[in-house]
Amino acid sequence: MLVTQLIRLLQMLGLVALQVLVMNHVHLLGYATPLIYVAFLLYFPLNTSRVEILLWSFALGLTIDIFSNTPGIASSAMTLTGMIRQPLLEAMTGKEAPGNMIPNYRSMGWWTYARFILILVLVHHITYFALENFSFFNPVDLGISCASSTLLSLLVIYTLEMFRIPRS
Repeated sequence: MLVTQLIRLLQMLGLVALQVLVMNHVHLLGYATPLIYVAFLLYFPLNTSRVEILLWSFALGLTIDIFSNTPGIASSAMTLTGMIRQPLLEAMTGKEAPGNMIPNYRSMGWWTYARFILILVLVHHITYFALENFSFFNPVDLGISCASSTLLSLLVIYTLEMFRIPRS
């Protein structure tokens, strides 16, 4: 149990470092900024309690807020994303999935796993950019920011997933 929590802490700190030191400085055409720390929610098994996921999501979001100077935006978006993760995963895997299953393309299949990541990233990014703009006065810019950042984040997350899962 302690080893699992230490591994999660190291994963969280690695994603925070990558986000703060590298990804926060990427702004393609002034719109697309990859927010890859949402990938942290992919590392939890199916049977993880919702409270544990919410606590880790909030802690990760708060850490990103502290280092990125985004007061409460990342923690709110991560908490909402952590809230929908469990029901979404259960709906996509069905009742036959084992409780200790960690979501990946081998256990879920490519298409289901891709949809799962897409929905999580899209919910996170819409929440993040809606809170960041705090206005729907310019919906075109909001839509472009959400769409381009989502695509760039998905590209980076899928690349990270290729390194995380050993090939056979």
